[in-house]
Amino acid sequence: MYFYPRLREVRKERRLTQTDIAALLHITQRQYSLYEIGKREIPFHHLIALSKIYNLSPDYLVGLIPDPRPLYPE
Repeated sequence: MYFYPRLREVRKERRLTQTDIAALLHITQRQYSLYEIGKREIPFHHLIALSKIYNLSPDYLVGLIPDPRPLYPE
């Protein structure tokens, strides 16, 4: 299962750049780029951080569920 395209899709919906996300994760833009294209596995702690940044369930980010669900429901 490939969830990498979803990372890009969600980032673009939020009008963020790879550089923006990389800065929030304290990594380089190149490293984050490798996550989005599937050339590097995303560490669990970065997946959790992205869930918090986007307020989306990790299950959605990795493609286990089809519809976005907030991590912190209002």
